[in-house]
Amino acid sequence: MDLILASASPRRAELLAAARIPFRVQPVEVDEASRPGEDPAVYVERLAVDKARALVCRDPGAFVLAADTTVVTAGRILGKPADDAEAVRMLEMLSGCDHDVLTGVAVRRGPDMLTHVERTRVRFLHLSPEEIAWYVATGEPRGKAGAYAIQGLASRFVEHISGSYSNVVGLPVAQVYQLLCRLGADAGLCADAPRD
Repeated sequence: MDLILASASPRRAELLAAARIPFRVQPVEVDEASRPGEDPAVYVERLAVDKARALVCRDPGAFVLAADTTVVTAGRILGKPADDAEAVRMLEMLSGCDHDVLTGVAVRRGPDMLTHVERTRVRFLHLSPEEIAWYVATGEPRGKAGAYAIQGLASRFVEHISGSYSNVVGLPVAQVYQLLCRLGADAGLCADAPRD
């Protein structure tokens, strides 16, 4: 199977490698700005589709995988913080609260495309200003949706998770697997795969 990951995210690459799903990386750039009043689930699905379409693939048999992850709290989309001050503000919003992590996934093969939006609920402990300052100073929040990495130092702040852990890392692997199988991935990868 020829799978192209349309993302430079090392976390997505690590998740696919851990699941032994073979792939190669070819990042694409799209405008990631949300539209006024856009529903967060619509937003992440739209970006995943835009990324999948942006990748020029000359092999009609190849699969293209694109995704976009965001954090949502109180109806507000928290993308990647622009700087450490914004990371502090995001973590203050998440402190002691539940929030949703949404990932839009698009898998394309030739003209055919399937999409899915995965939602995982995460609850943070109440964070003191000192804990937030310490975490931001580590540099880990940079480049992370919602200003945290659940698989890293922020794991100490996660009180509860309901749903896909890999989704919070950046890619709901089980759903990616099912989408690949539904689009006709190799029997070796998808032997006895559950079908929707």
